Parts: sequence; structure tokens; C-alpha cells
Amino acid sequence: MDSKGVTEQPTSFERPETGVDPAEPRGALVRTSTPSTTHSTPPHISAGGTALPPQARTGETPSTPGTTAPSGPSKEPSDIAGNGPEHSQPSVAAEPDTHRPRPVPEAIPPQPGAEPPQTSAERRTGQGLPPGRPTPMRRDGDRLRFVGAATRRIARGIDLDEIVMGLCRATVPTFSDAILVYLRDPLPVGDERPTGPVVLRLRRTDRIPEERDTEGGFMAAQQQPEPTELSELSSLTAELCEVRPGGALAEVLRGVRPVFADAPAARAALPELLGEDGESIIPDGQRAILAPLRGRRRVIGAAVFLRRPDRLAFEPDDLLVAAQLATHSALGIDKAVLYGREAYIADELQRTMLPETLPRPTGVRLASRYLPAAETARVGGDWYDAIPLPGSRVALVVGDVMGHSMTSAAIMGQLRTTAQTLAGLDLPPQEVLHHLDEQAQRLGTDRMATCLYAVYDPVSHRITIANAGHPPPVLLHLGGRAEVLRVPAGAPIGVGGVDFEAVELDAPAGATLLLYTDGLVESRLRDVWTGIEQLREKLAATAQLTGPDHPPPLEALCDEVLDMLGPGDRDDDIALLAARFDGIAPSDVAYWFLEPEDAAPGRARRLARRALARWGLEELTDSVELLVSEVVTNAVRYASRPVTLRLLRTDVLRCEVGDDVPQLPRLRQARATDEGGRGLYLVNRLARRWGATRLSTGKVVWFELNRS
Repeated sequence: MDSKGVTEQPTSFERPETGVDPAEPRGALVRTSTPSTTHSTPPHISAGGTALPPQARTGETPSTPGTTAPSGPSKEPSDIAGNGPEHSQPSVAAEPDTHRPRPVPEAIPPQPGAEPPQTSAERRTGQGLPPGRPTPMRRDGDRLRFVGAATRRIARGIDLDEIVMGLCRATVPTFSDAILVYLRDPLPVGDERPTGPVVLRLRRTDRIPEERDTEGGFMAAQQQPEPTELSELSSLTAELCEVRPGGALAEVLRGVRPVFADAPAARAALPELLGEDGESIIPDGQRAILAPLRGRRRVIGAAVFLRRPDRLAFEPDDLLVAAQLATHSALGIDKAVLYGREAYIADELQRTMLPETLPRPTGVRLASRYLPAAETARVGGDWYDAIPLPGSRVALVVGDVMGHSMTSAAIMGQLRTTAQTLAGLDLPPQEVLHHLDEQAQRLGTDRMATCLYAVYDPVSHRITIANAGHPPPVLLHLGGRAEVLRVPAGAPIGVGGVDFEAVELDAPAGATLLLYTDGLVESRLRDVWTGIEQLREKLAATAQLTGPDHPPPLEALCDEVLDMLGPGDRDDDIALLAARFDGIAPSDVAYWFLEPEDAAPGRARRLARRALARWGLEELTDSVELLVSEVVTNAVRYASRPVTLRLLRTDVLRCEVGDDVPQLPRLRQARATDEGGRGLYLVNRLARRWGATRLSTGKVVWFELNRS
């Protein structure tokens, strides 16, 4: 027999070569060339050389070995149409010029009477195949390999869109020519019981492109026309579908099993799903499958698989394939929805436990960054905070709870709340750490954290720092010199039975203080002190870019610091807080002591008037005199020690009155017969802002006025 007339055909015992994904469009198609010298194995010859009868369909007569089955018409609908399946058994997609057919096993001579080679169009449509020849994607082995590859592709997705896209890409064009995926809107999460009617929304459609050749090449549009009914799926189908209780669609979805479009149940359900114009895209015969998507607890959607009229119809075994695809997709969607909810909870937890915005205290500018250790754990035990204090001071806090779980995040939230409460009492930094240590011991024996607490005073240009086992801060001076501050390390919070020590250092104007967690400087590739030295060098190099007289922009400085992280340096969460010290010049501060006597309010008015005249703020004299008189009068009425009066000129005019009485004043509505109680009412009406803060030695009442 002439070898040139033999075409390679896949056999049932052959396995796809390594690395081939049957769900891939190119990997799922056989590339056939006309070999010149080699023969292929006939499809009905087994690996051992024993002749087996070819697979036959209902109504066909199996052919005997060595003979060719008659090619006359069959009573099966698919044979009447003369169309074969579009895709063949998965194989390796090789270039046509380099493809070589597999060698014939030894001792198996070429079968005489083999069929002539098929054309590309015949292989795509299934035309020209003898009735006894097993058609592509009709063997059980083909289906198993396809389902395995398709489910692996679907399982790769993490979020909802990836899973739906994986279903579409795995199905088209290997299993169907087009697909429509409907999902519930909104998708139920976990054990939630949805309320209201069940609504399905068209989530995604996919089809074979018009110019695409199903064997991996590309054909002109006139050679492979695209049917109109599959070319505009989105425009012909309804985007939303409300499932009527007791309706045909509800019954099909409740049944869970995929059904052919020509089944009585689906014939009534598809118009309800696709809409009035959607019926036009459903081909005649068994060329459409409606498959419900059922998750772990309920039906969450439906998928419609379509084949074009010129293709071979689906077979009953294809319902099993559709069921497997629908099941794996629905379970993946369930997992994606749960994962999305967990990510949402983590994001909300992070936004709640970390400052949403940083305050804008007088004399200091702030910037911060937070990076989780990984996208799958978006919140951890690292935190930072900036808390305004009386006297225009600000508390800077950064801490790190051991661990990366949600438990660590919850402990972090409790410690941060405790630190805010202690800061409101205006306790010294070492006392704040002592109370945090006690709180951590009350939370559990293994609740440990590191923390650094600093208080900056813009008037005195000093900063007081206490440390509890945290990496030391770095101070970047205006000239470009970066300095690692010498702060006693102390023991971590939660150890118990240790004292914390605070140090007071200079904080010159223009300097930048950087507080950070150990995730920035420590990783598997470097120890903490090596990382601190690299951080210091990075800050110094960044400062050189702007010159000795101009500090680098604060936001850009934070970005430059994070750029020092390498690929292996993201082992831990990272919290970063940067503070630029601007301070308040001594010429913008006026400070006095007033004896608690009846003449104190009059003296306070005179001192305030002189200070405003010196600053050129005479237009505020009347308001300031009135408010200062009211606040000082309330202070001297109950104070036993001298009362302090301080005026600060910044972007606003701030007045602070301090006394030794811890009770805070409250705003109340005075009655017509009351002789007092109207002082705070005037302050509330005339001042831009006002407040009262309790100190360890008493309290401070303050108010602010706009300068213009």
C-alpha cells in the first residue's frame, strides 16, 4: 500500500504527551499532515497487535478488521447532518512543517484499505469520517482527560472572575463553540439565607472568534463564517433574569442535573433565562446544554453550552462532562466568594485598627505606610498612631504584636486602644508602657509585643522616648546626617516585672524622626542591625538629593525607604511613621503665670492685648479678651495654685489656660435666672475649636481662633 495515502489518527491507547493541556484550544486539537514515508496505526488495532472492532454508534454496523465500513447515511441525527465534532483528541500542537507522525509499532503492518487523508475542514466539522470510525471527543478516555485538564484550570482561579474565565477558556472551543455563565446577584456567602427573589445576572460569555481556525491557525472570515446567532451573545440575551418560584427555570435549577435544550423542561426554561430574543441563539437538536451551578448549599447560577448548527450535536455522555464542569465551577465560585468575604473582613479590620487619617498637630508634619506580609493575610499585629496632646504636643506610637494571625490583629487593636486612653491622661512615656505591659498580661500569658512611645513638644523642641524591646528610631537631620538614636531597649510588653526608662533628646527644626517595625529591617536574608544600618544609609542618600538646606519631601521619603526592600524581605508586616519637626519659634509663644485671685482675669486681658499687638493681630483683640476672661475666671474660682496662660501663634491663634483642678468643665444651657454658666457657651459660639484635657497635675482648657 502506498504510504502517502495514510493519515495519522489518534488511537484509544495513546496518551497525550507531557505538558499538554487538553483544555487549551491549541493543545486540544490534532495537527495532521500528509506523511511521506511512515505509516500510522489503524484506529482499531490494539497495542498488542490484536484486531479490535471499532466503536459503533446506535444504528451502525461495526466494520471488521481490514475492511472499510460503508459510508452511507445513518439514522442518527448527527450522521444525517453529516457533521463531526469540531475538536479532536488532545495532542501536542506542533508546527505543520516539523510535525512527524508516530512510528508504527513493530510487527504491526500497515492496514490495507486505509482511508485517504482528510482535509482541514473535514477534521473540524467531522465530515468525511466513516460511520465506524470513533470521532474526536467521543471516547471515554478523551472525556476523562478533558475533564481532568478543565477542572485543573478552573481550580487555578482564586477570585470569582478568574474561576469564571477558567470555565470559559477550558470549555471554548474544546467542548463547545460558545458558553453563557449566569450567577446569582448578589451571590450568597456561606450560611447566609438570601432574602427576596432569586435573580440571575449574565456574568460572562465566550465564543470562538470569527476569524479563528479551530485547529490553532487563522482563516479568513469568508472561509469560516460565524453564524449570526453566536456572534452577538451579549446583545441577544437578557442581562438579568428573575427566577419565578414554581416556574420552568426554577424546576430545572432545583433538579441540578444538566439537560439538553430540546428536553421538555429546558424548552420552557431557556426562554425564561435568555429572554425573548435569546431563543434565536439556541441551535436545533441536541446542540445546547443547560447546566445548573450548585454550590455547597444552594444553586448559585447556570451555564449554557452551545454548539453551532454545522457542528456535531452533543451526546448523552456529554451531559456528564457538563455536570463535572458545573460542579467544579460552582464549588470554586463558593470558595472565591468566601475568600472575598475574608479579604473584605481583613481590610475592614485593618482600616478600623489603624488610623484612617493622621492628625495635623501644630509644629509637626506626619506621613505613614503600612504593608501586610502577604495578600492572603492583609492585616497583622503591627500598628502606628499619632495622638495630639495638650500644649500642642503629639504622641508618636509604633508597635508590633508577635504573630501574623487575626488573633494578633485583635490584640493589636486592644493595645492601641489602651495606648490612646493612656495618652489622653497625659502620662509620661514610661508610665504608658508600664500600663500597656499590665494590659498585655491581663490578655494572656503569651501576649507579647514591642512598642516605642515618643512625645514631641514643638515649643521646647524636645522629644521624650521610651522603648519596650522595639528597634530604635532613626533621626534624619536637616544637613543630611542620619543618626540611630540611643534609646534603652527595655523588655517587650507582656513580660512583666520590668521597669521602662525614658530619655529626653533634642528635636531640631527640619529634622525627621522615623519610627518603624522590624519587618522593615529584618528578614531571612539579613539581621536586624544590618537592616538598621542599611536604613540609615538609605535616609542619608535620599537627603543628599535635595541638598543640605532642604529636607526631602515626607511622602517621597517614605516611598524611598520602602524601596530598600528586596524580593526576600517581605517576611513580616511593616508599619512606618515619619514625623517632620517644624516646631514653634520662641517669638510665636507667650507664656505667663497668674495667681488665683480676683484680679487675675483683668491681668490676663491686658497681657493678651499686648501679645496680639506685638504680633499684629489687633483685629482679634476683642474676641480674645472676652474668651480669655471667661476661661481664666472659671480657673481661678477653684484653683489653689498659680494658673498658666499661654498664647501660640501658628496658622491659628491658640490660647491655653491650665489649673490644678482635675474636673473638666461641661457645656450646658444656662437658665434665665442663673448668674453663671455662660462662659463656655460664649467660647463654643466664638471659637473655631475648643476643648479640655485632663492632666496628671490638673487640666488644660484651650480654644483656637482663625487669624483672618
